[in-house]
Amino acid sequence: MATSSRTENKTRLPGLYVAGATAIISGISVFVNSYGVKSFGSPAVYTTAKNIVAALVIAAFVGVAWLVSGRRSPERRSAPQAAAASTPRPLNGLSRAAGLAYVAAIGGGAAFILFFDGLARTTSISGTFLHDTLVIWVALAALPLLGEKVGRWNLVAIALLVVGITTAWGGAGHLAVNSGNALVLGATLLWAVETVIAKRLLSGVSPATLALVRMGGGAVVLLGYLAVTGQFHGLVGLGLGGLGWALVTGCLLGGYVGTWMTALSRARAIDVTSVLVASAAVTLALNALVHHTGLAANTGVATDVIGVVLLAAGVAAVVRSWPRVTRA
Repeated sequence: MATSSRTENKTRLPGLYVAGATAIISGISVFVNSYGVKSFGSPAVYTTAKNIVAALVIAAFVGVAWLVSGRRSPERRSAPQAAAASTPRPLNGLSRAAGLAYVAAIGGGAAFILFFDGLARTTSISGTFLHDTLVIWVALAALPLLGEKVGRWNLVAIALLVVGITTAWGGAGHLAVNSGNALVLGATLLWAVETVIAKRLLSGVSPATLALVRMGGGAVVLLGYLAVTGQFHGLVGLGLGGLGWALVTGCLLGGYVGTWMTALSRARAIDVTSVLVASAAVTLALNALVHHTGLAANTGVATDVIGVVLLAAGVAAVVRSWPRVTRA
């Protein structure tokens, strides 16, 4: 097993780098989605369209990888990887089926409905700020549910990241108590639970398979939601503009989910989630380049710089605390 771990480390990107790629994709996605959602009359139609594209992108990737690999089982190939990442004991039987059902129906379906319906009722600043609190909820669940110890440097990292996103987003004072913020926070909590469940499932399921289950199953749930709420015609009647936005944002979402699951399979959930908060810096940079403004309308250049510096310091603390694989 030691030999397998060494091979895995030499041939595969460490979870830290994959998590960094996820953060970059997430930061770009937040910026692009702020435009894409405005081109749709219904947030539910929008998220369904892009999630279907994401599911197709992941399915195509899985299919190509299956052909290139000589039709070997992805679960067999992922076994040494799971061991190297020190993932928790795998789920079996009903627990595994329930976990997969949650990832598909809730993580890939219901949570997206809550999130984008919430964004339609609140500001993008508040919505993204609340989503960035994911690291807090995962940290609270990491020890009791995953056995991940939160060390001194982890606490420093979380503190810097929270202060950093608060500063970059213009402070927490703009958060109002309303239905939109409540829906976004509810979606974030559901995704925090999904992160814990996914981490357990990845001990026995390949990242690509779990990503496909999430987006494929979620797309089915979203289609059912549109049918029940009488919005299915909005999806069928998408014009070229709507299809274009769905393709762009769907491809980004597919890349996000694929790298997210891969990072979770190779590193601790608390560390991966901490690095993800750095996506705010990417969104900030894009806003500055395109609009010559910060993340929030009431922030100045100095505030933005302070926020980015704190975020960078938080990520540096995560890197400092990143578990090193012992090579035998």
